[in-house]
Amino acid sequence: MDVVGALVSVVMGYNVVVFAYFILLNAFYLLIFLLSTDQLLYFMQRSRSIEQFDDPTLMYPSISIIVPAYNEEKSIVSSVNSFLENDYPNLEVVVVNDGSADYTMEMLRKRYRLIESSRGVDEQLSTNQVKMTYCSVEEPRLVVVDKHNGGKADALNAGINYARGSLFCAVDADSIIEVDALRKLVRKYLDRKEKIVALGGIVRIANGCSIKGGKVERVSLPSSMLATFQVVEYIRAFLCGRVGWNKLNILLIISGAFGLFERKTVIDAGGYKTDTVGEDMELVVRLHKYMRKRKKAYKAYFLPDPVCWTEVPESRRVLRTQRRRWQRGLAETMHEHRRMVGNPRYGAIGLIGMPYFLFFELLGPVIETTGYFVVALSFLFGLISAGVFMLFVMLSLVIGMLLSVFSLLMEEFTIKRYQRKRDVLKLFVFALLENFGYRQLNSWWRLLGLKDYIRKQGSWGSMERKGL
Repeated sequence: MDVVGALVSVVMGYNVVVFAYFILLNAFYLLIFLLSTDQLLYFMQRSRSIEQFDDPTLMYPSISIIVPAYNEEKSIVSSVNSFLENDYPNLEVVVVNDGSADYTMEMLRKRYRLIESSRGVDEQLSTNQVKMTYCSVEEPRLVVVDKHNGGKADALNAGINYARGSLFCAVDADSIIEVDALRKLVRKYLDRKEKIVALGGIVRIANGCSIKGGKVERVSLPSSMLATFQVVEYIRAFLCGRVGWNKLNILLIISGAFGLFERKTVIDAGGYKTDTVGEDMELVVRLHKYMRKRKKAYKAYFLPDPVCWTEVPESRRVLRTQRRRWQRGLAETMHEHRRMVGNPRYGAIGLIGMPYFLFFELLGPVIETTGYFVVALSFLFGLISAGVFMLFVMLSLVIGMLLSVFSLLMEEFTIKRYQRKRDVLKLFVFALLENFGYRQLNSWWRLLGLKDYIRKQGSWGSMERKGL
């Protein structure tokens, strides 16, 4: 066989791989969508019935909200205010200043009149040195831990050491949780047949919203195109993705911006891993492994109605850094727990969840990015017909649009956070537009994240804040 013939054979073989990838990916998406539709309707019916009957005798376990903060001077006060105004009855807020180089500590000290504290510590997790702990003259539920910089995971571990709650809620310092969010999570935690080791709520985008006194007063879309694309992305990821994974009991990600965990179980499992930038997913996967090895009945769960609002990047540079970091963190987690992939010992987690994340989330950007070029060139050089090329376009773009549109319809018919008609219309327009440039750009950034992982490059990166 000549060189040209061999090259054509390779290209045609790769076309088959690309088509098979998109067919399987869309089949998974369709399955998850169908499961999430059923689950979401159940959640909303259950939520309404619970709101009508709130048992006043319910014994709520103690919760420590742990807030790792690094250079968060613009948003830290608004965020802490929102945490302290939560209506949960048995609550403390532990802010961990992770060696900030700005005025984060000064903002906290001034706003809450902090004084040095001799608070005891249950130092079960190793962390960088703590310089001092503080309590507030005005707010007895607030504790501030000032420590040397060690990264987000290290700050979370320090917060766990100082926390006194039997449960802890890990939140980002640029976030606001709704006043009833913790009650909703804990009701699910208490209303269980199996042990629940982790619970997550939905993360929504605060950019463009009217926020006053640490509360979201009016929900509206951001003016930034990048931020609006992320609104569509987040709605699809949470309402169509994680709700569906719930049904299969293979939830592998609980957002680092808003997750509730059993403190003792997390300590027993080793706390947050400090040598990864994907500490949120890595912890959840490790909890699955920890519970499976001990043959204990358990669940990790996602609820769509407890809400956390967060600020997202509006510049392409910052968003690129974030997405590269997320992909690098995914690669680190998959490598750390590679023996779970395809392993029946871990049930559906090993046989469905981990293979999905390996082939479609981790390696997906490689196939998608190269696939666009190879299939397009194959069409231009007459290696595939117009009909086959249109099939590829349908698989790679049209079905993606439909899933985004269906996710928004689910949002509209159930939760309906966006009340203005022009906002709803804008979301549907962006659900179509994201497939022409934004999705491909994300695939490229994720590909760069894989390169960072392979070369052991990359840092956490900085997030430019406007403040909440």
